[in-house]
Amino acid sequence: MEEVGQFVGSLEHFVRDYGVVAVTVILALEALGAPLPGETLLIFAAVLAGRGEMSLPMLLASAWAGSVFGDNIGYAIGRTLGRAAVARYGAKIGLNDARLQTVEGVFARYGAATVAFARFVNILRQLNGVVAGTLDMNWWRFLLFNALGAALWVMLWVLGTYFLSEHMSVITRIAHRVGLVGGALVAVAVVAVLVVAVRRMRGADPSVRG
Repeated sequence: MEEVGQFVGSLEHFVRDYGVVAVTVILALEALGAPLPGETLLIFAAVLAGRGEMSLPMLLASAWAGSVFGDNIGYAIGRTLGRAAVARYGAKIGLNDARLQTVEGVFARYGAATVAFARFVNILRQLNGVVAGTLDMNWWRFLLFNALGAALWVMLWVLGTYFLSEHMSVITRIAHRVGLVGGALVAVAVVAVLVVAVRRMRGADPSVRG
């Protein structure tokens, strides 16, 4: 855990020193399968933007560009080398056959939509470009869904964190006034919504079981 903390700390210094360029590079590398904390990076950068230490529009643009660029490099690698070569050499950096099979299974079930929501799921986020390439997905379709998914992912983490950091004092005051009872009611409401959602999913899809 200490090594992980030091690693994340070094990334923070990198971002402070090089700004949005660092964000672009780190997210591009993560999209290629590197074990980098993309979401943590976006949260940290958004906090900096909230403090005025980084341009919010530039952060959004650079994070989106880095994500799309990295995924498209992965697509080119998968398309050019093919699955056998990716599985053989990728194992050295964690792209083993089991992970490839997992992502391929998701692609088989959800098709091109996988590229859009892959950004929100670990492993899928790192491998969706490579797998889309090995499966010979149409590049224009991949580019469209990938650009859309990256935009949603970046906006969620950056704008969400930016808003919270801007209004943290207000949120804290509200939470203090609401107190324990209000928090418990919110928790119960969230659980109830999740239970209803799961039951509906089970009713709609017979294959979903507890």
